[in-house]
Amino acid sequence: MRPNIGIVNALIRITAGFTILAWITSKMVRKPYRDSYIFVALLAAMKIGEGIVRYCPITDLFDRYQDHDDDDYAFEFEDLDDFQQQTDANGVESINPS
Repeated sequence: MRPNIGIVNALIRITAGFTILAWITSKMVRKPYRDSYIFVALLAAMKIGEGIVRYCPITDLFDRYQDHDDDDYAFEFEDLDDFQQQTDANGVESINPS
């Protein structure tokens, strides 16, 4: 688990996390029975942790997805031309339903 966010990004996450945690803690004092406040507090704590460790799992997943070879998913127009030539060679007419 190597750091995948920069120092400035980490400082922003820590600052935003502590700000949200302080805000939600003040809300929890007035209405402690609200479960959504606990959820937001956990999200703020997660942002603080990401800033301290300088590792974000969402950024890591995004980077891993971007590293895949796009040739497997790319659509090329030559494929469409080949398909059209095959259907014409078989004598099957393409019917447009619209």
